[in-house]
Amino acid sequence: MKTRSDSLAMQPPSTPRTLHVALLLVLASCSATAMAQDAEPDALTVQMRQVQALATGGQRTEALSRYTALLVEHPGNGDLLLARGRTYAWDGQYAAAENDLRAVVEKSPTYADAWSALGDVYRWSDRPQPAADAYSHWVELAPQDPAARIARGRALRDAGQREAARTDFDAAAGLGADPGEIAGLQQSLLPRLSNPDVIVAGYRWSASAGWDHTGFSGDRESWNDADLTVRRQFSRGSLGLELLRADHFGTRDTAWALDGYVPLWPRAYANLRYQHGPSGGVLPRQAWRAEVFQGVGSGWELSASVDHLRFSGDTEFYGIGVGRYVGNWYGRYKLQHVPGVGNGSWSHRVLLRNYYKGDADDYLEVSASSGRSTDMDRFGTVVRDSNAAVGVAWKHYFAPNWGFKIGLGYADDDGGYDEQRVSASLYTRW
Repeated sequence: MKTRSDSLAMQPPSTPRTLHVALLLVLASCSATAMAQDAEPDALTVQMRQVQALATGGQRTEALSRYTALLVEHPGNGDLLLARGRTYAWDGQYAAAENDLRAVVEKSPTYADAWSALGDVYRWSDRPQPAADAYSHWVELAPQDPAARIARGRALRDAGQREAARTDFDAAAGLGADPGEIAGLQQSLLPRLSNPDVIVAGYRWSASAGWDHTGFSGDRESWNDADLTVRRQFSRGSLGLELLRADHFGTRDTAWALDGYVPLWPRAYANLRYQHGPSGGVLPRQAWRAEVFQGVGSGWELSASVDHLRFSGDTEFYGIGVGRYVGNWYGRYKLQHVPGVGNGSWSHRVLLRNYYKGDADDYLEVSASSGRSTDMDRFGTVVRDSNAAVGVAWKHYFAPNWGFKIGLGYADDDGGYDEQRVSASLYTRW
């Protein structure tokens, strides 16, 4: 006799139950397929991170080779092209970088990171206007990102469009960018004076203290000079009060000076200086300087100067110069003449400065000069039979209100003496 349970066990499964089992099998199959599909991107991501570590660790040649191999396996992959393009840019291979990044933005015009990287390529290769155009796409795609505004502002500044750059920097400030960074960027829009140490944009007062040591070959006694400066910024220019102390050949003298910078007319400014010293000694009794700078064309600057020294007699220096700004670089050549000394004294001086952070605070500088007269300094340099001189200097602000400058120099001086010079200065502002 069949029981009810036996009867149910012999019956075929109902249709709803069959569908339920089938659906479970289909879902399981789909999940397995999805997991298989996800495995490849995960593996690629791991490989890309490994290659990126090589690129950022300085092993760019190997990183480029690995990226190229991955692109063979994944042709046209936008992330791989972006990564390889950035690595090419870091390595200075700008044409190859541009090719990769152009391919990405043409295929994916809404890829903000690719436009950012392309802008970097153009800016690093001294093409500021194409850089600004690329960054503009980044700004459109990420309107709330202050970094996009800052990047475009830098490119516009390098292209000479300072007002447009100022607008971008102001917008970045409104979006929450670091106030210190914005202050430095706004400062970089000011005319770069031939002496950047007098620029303290955003601050009313500044001060500096410096020490300068000059050693000589042979038995000549070394020199030690010191200076203290307090400078006041005004809406139009600045004025500094300086105290100078010189110790040359065992003789110590003190002098004071007023040093001012004032704008004249569009793209022109002047440096006016008066120094008063002892009635006799190593520093001049009186000294004054007037130098006018005039911007011309795109990034060019012309200058003319006259310096007057009064010891027991009078000596004058006349100079003309030409300077050039290109991005964060500034170069200058100055020709100087001192009449009345024999057939007259001529000197040539070349200076190259790099504002490596894009502001007026931090720079590296190299200089070289030749001829009978060295360039004027505050300690009353007079005509010397100096054949050649070279120097290097580094200025750096390690905090918003504090910075330093160090310098080294060498000169083949008159009378067979060689000079070795070292200097150090400390800056503050408030």
